[in-house]
Amino acid sequence: MKQPTIRPRDLGLVLLVILAWGVNFAVIKMGLSDVPPLLLGALRFIVAAFPAVFFFRAPKVPLRWYLAYGLAISVGQFALLFTAIHVGMPSGLASLVLQAQSFFTLLLAAFWLKESWHANQMAGLLLAATGLMLIGSAHGASMPLLGFLLTLAAALMWACGNIVTRIIGQFGPMNQFAFVVWASLVPPLPFLALSALIEGPTAMATALQHLQPTSMAAIVYLAWVATLMGYGVWTRLLARYSVNRIAPFTMLVPLIGLITGWLVFDEALHPIHFAGGALLMAGLVVNVFGATWLARLSRKT
Repeated sequence: MKQPTIRPRDLGLVLLVILAWGVNFAVIKMGLSDVPPLLLGALRFIVAAFPAVFFFRAPKVPLRWYLAYGLAISVGQFALLFTAIHVGMPSGLASLVLQAQSFFTLLLAAFWLKESWHANQMAGLLLAATGLMLIGSAHGASMPLLGFLLTLAAALMWACGNIVTRIIGQFGPMNQFAFVVWASLVPPLPFLALSALIEGPTAMATALQHLQPTSMAAIVYLAWVATLMGYGVWTRLLARYSVNRIAPFTMLVPLIGLITGWLVFDEALHPIHFAGGALLMAGLVVNVFGATWLARLSRKT
């Protein structure tokens, strides 16, 4: 079955989300300068939900899917990602490794949604897996192994959220932005509970009493740009196109993340990181454009 071509307007929206999410990693690192990671997650989604929740009606989606989306793509992904950056994962490399979500998504979509695979997707998966292995093998002072593993786990949680998003799309047309707003009500309480349990009430109180302008700006960006705009648009696109068609584009995010990390934090990369990143990007290109190239080649022959 032929996959629908992505319309130019939707392609522009994809690129806008990529830009917002690419800068997002440097913003996370700024926010973590004086706010513990789990508390930062709670503040992000509190600001995302309020006051926006008072201006939008909740889409008619069963409560269990609000909970599944909020716990997977919000709590699971960002608790792990924020902690990874907090323990020393460079923001640029985090943006690169997190794109493993594209291929976790392909695996989960094949298992749960029975979406078919194509030869180019298999080839892209193998290229990307090799790239991730190279990056992971370079762990050391500049990239702790724990940070790498936490980022991979965050990518898996994002992929789970993508599958939930596709299921939600089956409930018919809805205001995807409103869904993201209302789903933002799910993460604050789990984040606050985890923060109190792991980071402690004293650390929470100290951070809240001494919030710096940089941290406040980071929270606003994470809430309004990365969450409401980014995931609102992303949810809309995943509801319109197959997961296999849209998810791979997020592998372009590291181009922005790596450049931003280098410019803002002077994060250095080693040759093995470049090699692994090149394989990841090659996996994206093969995944997205490989079917078209094969079709053109078969017509010529």
